[in-house]
Amino acid sequence: MNKLIAVVGMAGSGKSIATDYLEKKGWNKIYFGGAILDKLKEENKEVTPENEKMMREKIRKEYGMAAVAIILLPKIKESLKKKDTVLDGLYSWDELVVLQKEFKDRLKLICVVTDKETRYDRVSTRVVRPFNREEIIKRDISEIENLAKGGPIAYADYFLFNNGTLDDYYKRLEEILKTMEE
Repeated sequence: MNKLIAVVGMAGSGKSIATDYLEKKGWNKIYFGGAILDKLKEENKEVTPENEKMMREKIRKEYGMAAVAIILLPKIKESLKKKDTVLDGLYSWDELVVLQKEFKDRLKLICVVTDKETRYDRVSTRVVRPFNREEIIKRDISEIENLAKGGPIAYADYFLFNNGTLDDYYKRLEEILKTMEE
């Protein structure tokens, strides 16, 4: 049976490092933010932080707080028929509940944890969606208060610390994957 992992964590923690690593190992990667980008394209809207926020709010009004998981559920099921699948961008407790109801114990959460100041430094210099200090603090608070992002982070099956080297990061990720095989 193919494995299903959701990688969770705050912005700048290094979630995409894990999901990209698994994708290079042959896993299918499903990016939750991609559902938002697809909806923007359907409506011929430019991809901007403002439009992304607008679309997230719009689909959550329609589907509830689990909107992205609900929208992606058929894609996740189809992916799992073919190969191991990693989910990049699971945010809310409601999304987690939908996925656990569908996949039960098959779904494992890996939380990437990084010191706050390190995250803030990283997001200020990244190429894709950089944020200044004020913006990332505002985003952190919004994600915790409005998206219930803390629930999946606190409830994770495994924790992957990302304050050291990439070698340390990959070594721990491999340890987690090995534990999942047992």
